Amino acid sequence: MGVNDFEATELRYGGFGPVSFVMRKGEILGVKGPSGCGKTRLLRALADMDPWEGEMVLEGRAPGTMPASQWRRRVAYLPAESQWWFDGVGEHFCGAPDSAALCALGLEPEVLGWPVARLSSGEKQRLGLLRTLINRPAVLLLDEPTAHLDAARAKAFETLVAARCAEGMMALWVAHDPEQLARVTTRGYRMAAGGVWKEAEAWT
Repeated sequence: MGVNDFEATELRYGGFGPVSFVMRKGEILGVKGPSGCGKTRLLRALADMDPWEGEMVLEGRAPGTMPASQWRRRVAYLPAESQWWFDGVGEHFCGAPDSAALCALGLEPEVLGWPVARLSSGEKQRLGLLRTLINRPAVLLLDEPTAHLDAARAKAFETLVAARCAEGMMALWVAHDPEQLARVTTRGYRMAAGGVWKEAEAWT
């Protein structure tokens, strides 16, 4: 394993697994499988949000060598529906998102001054991505991230993630759409009932 890699070995979580894989700097790894096979549970375990057993190492360091909050900034989880806990959009950002990224996702800077209640599901998800990227994660865990987006917005989302991975970020992308996985991923895995894990030769 290289110094910039992310590796999970014999990972077991919530009755699922074992899962083992290595992800290298710049890769987008895809994961596909039926509902209930443990895909979301896997992402939450990788982010150290749920109990797990096995080994995980990012850039030579295990989760236990740093505070949980630091690991979750480095291995960042974006759920299918992003979470919002303050009334205002801007209150959720630790810094101003990149204006070019805002524009690329079809958002105007004024959206940061809006109340969260004004946002559509798609706007929440695009802003959730920008909020996560501000922390410059080494690994981005994506759980059906474009489910609430139309085709044009989904393409913009894909393009932004791909651009960040071209700069060195790694991403694990869970999706049901084989065409999307074929577009965005470098390689991938299929999951079956119980979290059975095998490399995918093709998405279709």
